[in-house]
Amino acid sequence: MRDFDHVVIGGGSAGCVLAGRLSEDPAVRVCLLEAGGSDASVLIHCPAGLAVLARTGQHNWGLQTTAQPGLGGRRGYQPRGKVLGGSSSVNAMIYVRGHPDDYDHWAAAGNPGWAWRDVLPCFLRAEHNERGASAWHGTDGPLNVADLQSPQRASRAFVEAGVQAGHARNGDFNGASCEGVGLYQVTHRAGERHSVAKGYLTPHLSRPNLRVITGAHATRILFEGRRAVGVEYRQSGQTQQVRAAREVLLSAGALLSPQLLMLSGVGPGDELQRHGIAVVHDLPGVGEHLHDHPDVVQVMDAPALTESFGISLGGALRVLRGLWDWRAHRTGMLTSNFAEAGGFIKSHADEPRPDLQLHFVVGKLLDHGRKASWGHGYSCHVCLLQPKSRGRVTLASADPMAAPLVDPAFFSDPDDLQRLVRGVRRMREILAQPALARLGARELPHSARAQSDAQIEQFIRDWADTIYHPVGSCRMGPRPLDVVDSQLRVHGLQGLRVVDASIMPRIVSGNTNAPTVMIAERAVDLIRQSV
Repeated sequence: MRDFDHVVIGGGSAGCVLAGRLSEDPAVRVCLLEAGGSDASVLIHCPAGLAVLARTGQHNWGLQTTAQPGLGGRRGYQPRGKVLGGSSSVNAMIYVRGHPDDYDHWAAAGNPGWAWRDVLPCFLRAEHNERGASAWHGTDGPLNVADLQSPQRASRAFVEAGVQAGHARNGDFNGASCEGVGLYQVTHRAGERHSVAKGYLTPHLSRPNLRVITGAHATRILFEGRRAVGVEYRQSGQTQQVRAAREVLLSAGALLSPQLLMLSGVGPGDELQRHGIAVVHDLPGVGEHLHDHPDVVQVMDAPALTESFGISLGGALRVLRGLWDWRAHRTGMLTSNFAEAGGFIKSHADEPRPDLQLHFVVGKLLDHGRKASWGHGYSCHVCLLQPKSRGRVTLASADPMAAPLVDPAFFSDPDDLQRLVRGVRRMREILAQPALARLGARELPHSARAQSDAQIEQFIRDWADTIYHPVGSCRMGPRPLDVVDSQLRVHGLQGLRVVDASIMPRIVSGNTNAPTVMIAERAVDLIRQSV
């Protein structure tokens, strides 16, 4: 068994931050375990490669939900990154922090040190924004944030349509206000994806005090009494162990972190005993409070919009030219993240702040990009930012190689569905404006026939799913079903913290990648202060 000061489980967005930051001190020995492989694939580094990754399922855990009554009995898809960089290596690269009220809510729920004024410095420290430094943006951080190089005509038309529908034009969703419509900033640098691995980990792989082990599937956390002392993992069919002299840092994500805790004997005692797992610590909240942004997509067929991504002879030729541009100069259409534009809007004028987010996609998006559709067009997501529904993650078996049972309980609270019905109507108002109407698009039949509230509700049940933001399953706080305290230490145990999106007491009002990076930056401060 090899000894380190810290063992980090999971080389995703949080784990890369922890490993990179903690190993800045040459006296601190850090080991990072990642179940996936390296991030060397050109499909990761080329921004538009995400479409191929979605189609092939590469570098992806490819999890599914249990059958969802709220989705008419369908099983939802839960893609999560399985590669260095985690989901930041396979996502759409949108850089959004959420609303300041989100973090003030965390603090008000009994988590001192997590209010907006506390976490903003962590966001700034993480960021290198190519627009320059300001009260809202940093320029000295490892994570590069940039404007899209070549946003497509349809994306600009969407923004104009949003303004025509009465929404404010917003040039910076991470500035003074998130409300309105605009183009997203992305985690790009010089025409390439700039994942958290590329920002925090790759530049430091030569550090003698940093050991990165890929293909290492963690199977359990090792305890002596109630103190975490190491990690057992499987690599190439062999079981191995590493020891943590100070702490084990669990950063496997909102779906796999609670699973590993339960496999290690930490969780609801009766559930563990049912699977024959010895109980180290009965902690009923592990796996509870799972929630996510429910989302539905309207797809538009626009045959004349031939510059958009699509399947046609002309489209194939344009992609080939784009491939040449990207390989030679890191420019052109393949620098697109597809979800180029969007916005934060209200489902009703009386809402105190936006409760809906839009993602405008320069292509026809079907089944998470896994299904092809002939021709050209565009799509628009609408997702609910603060769902009330809560689900859970549980064990399917005691086999650490088996996937967990994931139940986000979509639409178990009826308010979520009612809000999303209004959201579809707000989205349609934008898509019907002249700026987009002149592109001559036609809504695909599966959504076009949904006009009444009841029909829209059925359309949502038939087609909605996640927009890839699961959180909350190892909730932070002082309440009986909370899993970690405000220092991210697991209640009732020593030497173990959870550092990832699973600790969010309530989901943020936007994409979750930047907040996950912030959580890890904040955790580094807490770890250093505790030494």
